Amino acid sequence: MGSNTQDCDLENHACGLKIQPLISTSKQQPPLTLGEILGVNELMSLEVWQASVGEILGTAVLVFMLDTIIISTVNSDVKMASLIISVLAAVTITILLLAVAPISGGHINPIISFSAALVGLISISRAAVYITAQCLGAVLGALAVRAVITGDAFSMGGCKLKTIVTGPNGLPISIGLETGPAFWMEFICCFIFLFASIWMAYDYRQAKELGRVKVFTYVGAVIGLLVFVSSSATGKKGYSGAGINPARCFGAAIVGEGHLWDGHWVFWVAPAMACVGFYFYTKVIPRDHHQFKGYDHDIVDVIKTALAMRNK
Repeated sequence: MGSNTQDCDLENHACGLKIQPLISTSKQQPPLTLGEILGVNELMSLEVWQASVGEILGTAVLVFMLDTIIISTVNSDVKMASLIISVLAAVTITILLLAVAPISGGHINPIISFSAALVGLISISRAAVYITAQCLGAVLGALAVRAVITGDAFSMGGCKLKTIVTGPNGLPISIGLETGPAFWMEFICCFIFLFASIWMAYDYRQAKELGRVKVFTYVGAVIGLLVFVSSSATGKKGYSGAGINPARCFGAAIVGEGHLWDGHWVFWVAPAMACVGFYFYTKVIPRDHHQFKGYDHDIVDVIKTALAMRNK
């Protein structure tokens, strides 16, 4: 049985090949429409909406756990509070990813959903549903935090560039990090997050070789390290550190209001730019260095199809 395979070499290139007729009788497949590439049909899929429930609950639990961890650690006046928060955040995120992954893929973060849509791992329509679900879940999680923590302590768990405190003369003053440095801190941390951990989850070969538990442990560890670095490196009191999850920042701002909206755009625009930067990175490196299995229509396909339809 093996001899036939051994005889098929470069010289005998016709082995195993069928002779094709001079005129093909097969019909050419019609080009995909913009709606098909966007995955609009998924909006009518029950599976997508069921998966979004996992994103809602997963993000709600994530926000509640992270915010209460931050508030309780800061209020306890322990030394190296940033280190404790980063370790507990890593453990929490790892556990939640393992819990939500079988339901929706375990995004619970708009950065992951948006980036996955850009590289073609999921459709843009599914990404939109997931991001909406994550924002809703973040609001529910923030409401749960507000239910158990009252007063000014609630804002400690939110994403903020600056904090209002009482100055030496008794008047309120603003302390924290300026918008420019905060923007670049957010951008760099989000790109590192995608580059150093999410990359393994996107590449099915690495994900299969390492296993789900290891991949999600790496993701949690990388976020924990970034939380520690971003909150400690600047040395600026009043700055919460990189958010690395726009939905979590959004939930706290909606429920807490006030100064949590100041500079809130940084926690959305910087991650979005990091996702775009990561997308271009995947296009620059050799193709065989990464293998995605997913929707197979990245953002370039969407743009090309839209321009083709416009020119008709």
